[in-house]
Amino acid sequence: MADIKYYDVILKPVITEKSMAGMSEKKYTFLVHPEANKTQVKEAIEKMFDGTKVKKVNTMNMDGKKKRRGMTVGRTAKTKKAIVWLTEDSKDIEFYPGL
Repeated sequence: MADIKYYDVILKPVITEKSMAGMSEKKYTFLVHPEANKTQVKEAIEKMFDGTKVKKVNTMNMDGKKKRRGMTVGRTAKTKKAIVWLTEDSKDIEFYPGL
C-alpha cells in the first residue's frame, strides 16, 4: 500500500441532492483515495476542516460504469466513496460559504 498523506486522502466532495439533504444531519459524502481506510479518512477530515470531530465513517467501493463506443466496450475508473458523520458539538463543513 502506498504512503498516503492526509491531504491526498480526500479527493472531492460529492454534491448531489441526496448528499445535500444529509448535511442537515451532519452527514457528509466525499470521494476518497481508493487505498485509503476509515482511520485515514477520519484523520484527514479532522485536519483539513478546523473544529470538526468525526463520529463515524462508512466507506464503499464503487465499480466503474460500463461504457461503449461503437463495438468497443470498456469501463470507467473505480472509485471509493466515504460517508462521514460528525458529532453533535462539531462545527459544520462549509463547501459553499453563505449557502
